[in-house]
Amino acid sequence: MANNKDDFNSLISDIINNKKFNKLDKELHHGITRYAHSMRVAKWTYNICKLLNMKNKDNTTRAALLHDFYTDKDLEGNSSVKRLGLHPNMALENSIKYYKLDDIQKDIIKTHMFPCNFDIPKYKESWLVSGVDKLVSTYEMLRYKASLYMGIYALFLFEMIKLPR
Repeated sequence: MANNKDDFNSLISDIINNKKFNKLDKELHHGITRYAHSMRVAKWTYNICKLLNMKNKDNTTRAALLHDFYTDKDLEGNSSVKRLGLHPNMALENSIKYYKLDDIQKDIIKTHMFPCNFDIPKYKESWLVSGVDKLVSTYEMLRYKASLYMGIYALFLFEMIKLPR
């Protein structure tokens, strides 16, 4: 009998072996890589779906992994604010190129940024992934990005108040 980790890895193996998806491991996102962020969202989604005994666990988990399937090059020339609204459609476009998605998966990817964009989730699975993404993003911002900025700020302050030798 396979364990949860084996089940999860088997479920997503084709995605994590995709060359374009692997480029996300070089893309910074919330102080870590977009690959690591996407994996965390997918793992949390998988575990919550299992806990709630959701029938659509597999497709929901796969869509959670694909929710940020875009590279910075895909959205080159757009401001970071504009990327907030554009990246779900780009992630959906990239996902459709490589995988057969059902309507729920498409909705999960397209609406995961609600309310930053105006696409309202239609399915409970979409609401779940949108919520998980926000929880994970908040955690990552506080854990990685905020601590990085605080460290830089502390070094700056230390240099400013350093006593003359």
